[in-house]
Amino acid sequence: MTVLRTMKNFSSMNIAASILLFVTAIAAAVIANSPVAPAYQEFLSHELHLRIGSFNLLSHGGHNLKMIEFINDGLMTVFFLLVGLEIKREILVGELSSFRKAALPFIVACGGMVFPVIIYSMICTPGTEGGQGLAIPMATDIAFSLGVLSLLGSRVPLSLKIFLTAFAVVDDIGGILVIALFYSSHVAYEYLLVAALLYVVLYFLGKHGTTNKIFFLVIGVVIWYLFLQSGIHSTISGVILAFVIPAKPQLNVGKYIERIRRIIKTFPEMKNNSIVLTNEQIAMLKQVESASDRVISPLQSLEDNLHGAVNYLILPLFAFVNAGVVFSGSGNVVGEVSVAVALALLLGKFLGIFSFTWLAIRSGFTPMPHGMNWKNIAGVALLGGIGFTVSLFIANLSFGDSHPVLLNQAKFGVLSGTVLSGILGYIVLYFVLPKKK
Repeated sequence: MTVLRTMKNFSSMNIAASILLFVTAIAAAVIANSPVAPAYQEFLSHELHLRIGSFNLLSHGGHNLKMIEFINDGLMTVFFLLVGLEIKREILVGELSSFRKAALPFIVACGGMVFPVIIYSMICTPGTEGGQGLAIPMATDIAFSLGVLSLLGSRVPLSLKIFLTAFAVVDDIGGILVIALFYSSHVAYEYLLVAALLYVVLYFLGKHGTTNKIFFLVIGVVIWYLFLQSGIHSTISGVILAFVIPAKPQLNVGKYIERIRRIIKTFPEMKNNSIVLTNEQIAMLKQVESASDRVISPLQSLEDNLHGAVNYLILPLFAFVNAGVVFSGSGNVVGEVSVAVALALLLGKFLGIFSFTWLAIRSGFTPMPHGMNWKNIAGVALLGGIGFTVSLFIANLSFGDSHPVLLNQAKFGVLSGTVLSGILGYIVLYFVLPKKK
């Protein structure tokens, strides 16, 4: 998530989005175990059609996408597009823009990915059915974890928010690579070749001044369909699309300010009590609007536009269709997989993040960030165990329809580990952060 926003507004958005996500997940679990559970399952398995003649955009391998597949493979592509935009921005101008800035988050993220895998593998041996879920506890949910952190308000130093954001972004990169490398089926290279050509076209069009966001998104839908047919998980198309969207605005900020000042100086005066603008006034205001659109890069503009849709629509929908843990009639919800996932998120993330931070700082490789100490690092390390979105996503990829009992256990493990990590992280930070004066 961006650290360049106004922190007050950003924190409010995180809190609201996190509460909505949590409530939606709880609602899904309640509905899945209620008398209306058959209707819920029917909703998940409902087939979708978007036809142009005999061509159905929402199909794969001759089969129409079910509602849960459309949300997980289609709408979540928008989520991964947003993740890609955030990663690109952080690489260009953020906390990953230099070796000095990126060193600590990179080291910490590595620990936060390795230790959960180790703990998971100690319970569910690789090569077994349960071992397919090794990657489930690897990623940290940026929005959810920052939402919990934001509950503490101004007591949280900016450096701590930046630290959590930075290593969670690197976590996302790791999760994306895992999805691309290990959760793809047989690859149809002809589709990927066409998609690659479209990416190249978009890249060069962006280089030569094309900044229309709608154009990039329309071509992005075509690329998404090609990935869907290729065997490479379709959400990866969103991440790659983010990296060909221009980060440079059409209009320099200095020139923009000069233009606005010139317009203000020459703006016709309003007549007393007039509520109707003249044609000349409207034309000048349209110049301001046009200049304002051109001074914001497509990358930043699209990132800002997508936050609302992702946080308040796509992620709640994702939680609703994926968090429906069934507590009866589908095997024992507490098993090796649920225990492995929960412990990997709670204990593995904490040990990995805290120990690798300690090693990096104590060795002198990186300095302790200003405003941080070992106590609040411990609290943030616990918040790193909030895996929710990406963890549930990988759980579906790991077990899917072929292992419904293990999928149910994995969901329960993700929810349990996320809730425990969030509560414990909040409690630790509540007591260790300085109180308001």
